[in-house]
Amino acid sequence: MTGNDKSGQAILSVRNLSVRLPKGLDRRYAVHDISFELKAGEILCIIGESGSGKSVTANTIMGLLPSTMTIESGSIAFRGVDLLKVPESQRRLLRGKSVSIIFQDPLSSLNPLMTIRDQIEEVLVAHDFGDRERRAAKIVELLGEVGLPDPAVIQHQYPFRLSGGQRQRVMIAMALALDPDVLIADEPTTALDVTTQAQILDLIRRIQRRKGMSVMFITHDFGVVSEIADSVIVMEKGDLVEQGGAKDVLLNPRHPYTKRLIAAVPHMRKGDRTAAPETDVVLEVADLRKTYRLGSGTFSHKRIVVALQDVSFTLRRGQTLGVVGESGSGKSSLGRVLMKLTTLDSGSILFENRDIAALSEKEFRPLRPRIQMVFQDPFASLNPRHTIGMSLTAGPVAHGRNAREVRARAYETLELVGLDPGAMERFPHEFSGGQRQRVGIARALMMDPEILIADEAVSALDVSIQAQILELLQRVQRERNLAIIFITHDLRVASQICDDILVMHRGVVVESGAPNVIFGTPQQGYTRNLVAAIPGTH
Repeated sequence: MTGNDKSGQAILSVRNLSVRLPKGLDRRYAVHDISFELKAGEILCIIGESGSGKSVTANTIMGLLPSTMTIESGSIAFRGVDLLKVPESQRRLLRGKSVSIIFQDPLSSLNPLMTIRDQIEEVLVAHDFGDRERRAAKIVELLGEVGLPDPAVIQHQYPFRLSGGQRQRVMIAMALALDPDVLIADEPTTALDVTTQAQILDLIRRIQRRKGMSVMFITHDFGVVSEIADSVIVMEKGDLVEQGGAKDVLLNPRHPYTKRLIAAVPHMRKGDRTAAPETDVVLEVADLRKTYRLGSGTFSHKRIVVALQDVSFTLRRGQTLGVVGESGSGKSSLGRVLMKLTTLDSGSILFENRDIAALSEKEFRPLRPRIQMVFQDPFASLNPRHTIGMSLTAGPVAHGRNAREVRARAYETLELVGLDPGAMERFPHEFSGGQRQRVGIARALMMDPEILIADEAVSALDVSIQAQILELLQRVQRERNLAIIFITHDLRVASQICDDILVMHRGVVVESGAPNVIFGTPQQGYTRNLVAAIPGTH
């Protein structure tokens, strides 16, 4: 908790706000008749699932509402001035200078063709901040304030050269460039690993205290709420269903929806998991090495990144192996190597006594259906021009199965993952994030795999949807005796569903064993730091 005085005056007051959705959707309003206040120096958390109206509320305050939505009624008063009644020219002056926003996905929010310096300077120039020399000093100061290493050098980098945590820090620097009175943070830590998330939360809290800002923090993670919030509002399908002090809402929730959200929050499992029966080994991995060599231009320096170094493990049928670690630890590289989506420097991957690492693509192709992957972002991994039916059936048909039988199997698989038959004729953009993830799982299961690699498959989902997807994976695993490699940065989820854990750091497995041992009594300092960084552990 921040411990700020919550008796201060409201700097932002939302009254009876209703925003209408386009016709033909499942409900009339994105937000309906909501009222709340953000006090000076306060951190207010808005929590709810996807589609609850959190981001619409933020975008309405910022004046960034899409043209398909209309404000039907209500007011948004900033320091007593109704933002909905001032002309756009005046609103534009307030945006960034008085009220600023940090978006969820910095990579899509930052311009890939502009350096970090140029993008921050663009904000300063738009608001007539100082001369060129003063702006240059301000940019370096901002980058240093948000904890980026060597600001004078990093300002000349492009966004794709930075890690996810570094890009998020750049977004925070841009939002703070003009010292706003109100900072809106829209899911700024959702896809970050636990240590980076802890650093970003601590950074926002420290800057908020030092500058006396008011912060509206949008999230679906109650662990984050418990770390930073003074007060909380809970939204469900556009309605504000509960509000109050953070401690009251977390410990004594009144509304059934709030209770369900809190009940769905994954917790670190205490004690041993039920011992899984000793089954056949389906994958034997030994001494994997993978090195990336970046920057091969004539005038650029080569940078060598060791992604995997002597990684070894055994995977058995019907069991789940968790792979955890920070961004850059080598988790996703391991998944890509096992799927033969990238080459290997050395090592062996024995699948049914055949070293698939040594097979050519032509030799491996018949085996590919038996090792399948569920990706973190199902929207990016599904072809937007293909119906769900085409996405599900194309792979099996390409591998020689009968088209009619494959289509019948697709209907069965959709039912297995909790989707209705009508989904076959729809396109990816017509589904929610949780539904698209179910489609991704269904597509993998269509190939009848023996091994399923789930790469951050639930990291960006709401806690209730996440719980449903995890239950689905465990049910399918029991029914089909699947072996699962579960790559995640969420240690709470890993502790709940995994039989064994690999902890990776800079390409090396630093610790391995049962979840209760790894997370209960970690032997390595790196693992202890990961566990300590889990939000809301208290």
